[in-house]
Amino acid sequence: MELLEPQLNFSPSGVLSPSNWGLILAEGPDAGSFLQGQLTNDVLLLPAGQSRFSGYCSAKGRLLASFIVLKISSDKFLLVCHQNLIAATVKRLSMFVLRAKVKLTDASSDFQVLGYLGKAAADISPALVAAAPWHVSQQAESYFIQLHPGKTSTGTLARVLQISQNRTSDDTPLKTAPAPSISSQDWQLAEVLSGISMVETGTSEAFVPQMLNYESVEGVSFKKGCYPGQEVVARSQFRGTLKRRAFVVSCSEPMHVGQEVFSADDKEQACGVVSSAAKFEPAGSHKAQWWGIASLQLSALQNALHLGQAEGAVMQAYALPYPLLEDI
Repeated sequence: MELLEPQLNFSPSGVLSPSNWGLILAEGPDAGSFLQGQLTNDVLLLPAGQSRFSGYCSAKGRLLASFIVLKISSDKFLLVCHQNLIAATVKRLSMFVLRAKVKLTDASSDFQVLGYLGKAAADISPALVAAAPWHVSQQAESYFIQLHPGKTSTGTLARVLQISQNRTSDDTPLKTAPAPSISSQDWQLAEVLSGISMVETGTSEAFVPQMLNYESVEGVSFKKGCYPGQEVVARSQFRGTLKRRAFVVSCSEPMHVGQEVFSADDKEQACGVVSSAAKFEPAGSHKAQWWGIASLQLSALQNALHLGQAEGAVMQAYALPYPLLEDI
């Protein structure tokens, strides 16, 4: 079934500090080798000063968290993730440190994180916005990460993440690119339109990486060594058993993370789950729309989709802003 591209007039330009994102610091001589044995992507081969997307799975291959991994040096890594998962993730990862020389801490208060959208993102560095997703440009003491862009009826919506270490009160204040402020609602909608869901409390342990298309956005390496859940993740990819994928969806009624989706051909069993959601209020209109990402059974795309229950509000699925990696 061929899906249409999202049709919404949404082109914000500005900056904000995403309140729902935080940072975990992994530091020590064994930081790289430790993370290599825990995450779905290869961080040892990652050059210093660059980033990669990655998941962290349970032994059953279910995503406990997801990260944008920034490698500061061979013994220092920053993991950007949902703030509400940091405490549990640090605790769980620390259980497996054993004799490894690595320390894991919540570093959210030690760094400044800023998100740029649209023209404000392009103004930072046109070359960065033209680069492939996850590429990093370092300017002075700041790292600018090119995120996957969103797709709207007005074109591509650039997204850039800036990470800078906070200074003490005696130091020169950090300088950031001048840009108007955007709302957290705008940032969340842009994230939805990128087609990539970051794992949060409501979706932790709900999906294997492929159910959120992580292997298609360079979030999984099938060539690296072992990590928790690797056999499940690899088996799903190499045996052609991918029956569920994530898609951008819209609805006229409010949707929230964790809400079930039903197909018209099966009123008893849910065919999907909402993994990200955002509200959109079109200019000049009094009627809001809700957009999200839902992990759906591929067979359900042939039928009408309903939110929350079989008779719930009708949902529309859209084409993704990136190609899906086919089963191997």
